[in-house]
Amino acid sequence: MNIRESWIDLLHRAATGTRKTRTLLTPVGITVFVAFTALFVFAALWVDRLLRLPGLLPGGARLLVSIPVMFAGIAITAWSGFHFLRVKGTPVPFNPPPEVVTTGPYRFSRNPMLTGVFLFLFGLGFYVDSFSLVVFFTPLFILTNAWELKQIEEPELTKRFGEEYIDYRRRTPMFIPQLGRWEA
Repeated sequence: MNIRESWIDLLHRAATGTRKTRTLLTPVGITVFVAFTALFVFAALWVDRLLRLPGLLPGGARLLVSIPVMFAGIAITAWSGFHFLRVKGTPVPFNPPPEVVTTGPYRFSRNPMLTGVFLFLFGLGFYVDSFSLVVFFTPLFILTNAWELKQIEEPELTKRFGEEYIDYRRRTPMFIPQLGRWEA
């Protein structure tokens, strides 16, 4: 068994394990995700300072761009999290919902919570005037998360939910909603 398969198996065992185990692992998962995200932000700020990169927008324009984008990101993330909590799950892969969530923003995207985080990071990049956070580190963060979802989380979801998840994955985009889906 290679590292990827071992990680999928570990995730599956945790996700289908006892409530006590899932509850104990939840803070660990949250801490790892927050630390991973913060690493990208701090790296971007360090690169900006090191390379003396120019700012993106004048002060007033920064607020006009950043505040609505960050707010949209927070709103989408909160809306998504609410739909997980409603079925007694969390966003942490170790303590996921016990069913495939297809309500609310999950009707339009398989990962709206991450879409919200991505929007927040773009908005934060404009807010702190970080060229590298907007142009390099947030796109890198998106690619890293997309890779992890495709290689680890989606195989585990397929293992846990089978055809139900495969059908959902087939009809629902990963991050960006299809325009026609808004009418559904």
